[in-house]
Amino acid sequence: MEILQTNLKDVVMIEPNVYADDRGYFLETYNKGTLEKLGLNGDFVQDNQSLSKPAGTLRGLHYQLIPDAQTKIVRCVQGAIYDVAVDIRKESPTYKQWVGVVLSAYNQRQLVVPKGFAHGFCTLVPDTLVAYKVDHSYSPQNDRGIRWNDPTFAIDWPCSNPVLSKKDRSHPLFHEADMNF
Repeated sequence: MEILQTNLKDVVMIEPNVYADDRGYFLETYNKGTLEKLGLNGDFVQDNQSLSKPAGTLRGLHYQLIPDAQTKIVRCVQGAIYDVAVDIRKESPTYKQWVGVVLSAYNQRQLVVPKGFAHGFCTLVPDTLVAYKVDHSYSPQNDRGIRWNDPTFAIDWPCSNPVLSKKDRSHPLFHEADMNF
């Protein structure tokens, strides 16, 4: 495994070693010891998975408040996504900045989204399957979100008219959002 830096210091990509031959491939998607040696410490407690049938499905921007904030390791098992992390930590030098990367079944990369970041993704192809680990269980009372197209961030999403859940359509703008980071 190798750690690749993004333009936000605390958000990194994991590039696994892929061992391919004429039968297909093998890769290790998670190894706590290896990640600790690379400087990524975390005690992951839950795995989540989502299937998005249409291309242009957008999920996000999601986060949980402290004390239930989550670090996520996100990967695309099938298809491809444009994955986004937005720094919402008030004291951070990258406050209100975002990074977007393509994660796909082809490139096998994973994105580490630390606590204090809002997270979202947009599917690039139909029938996209996304899996992610979190280091804190889901907390309905601390579940929050920010509107996907908030002008504060001006995220360059790959679609202008995404497929959204009712919940994601109703998220507040950044300046109205409940945050404690």
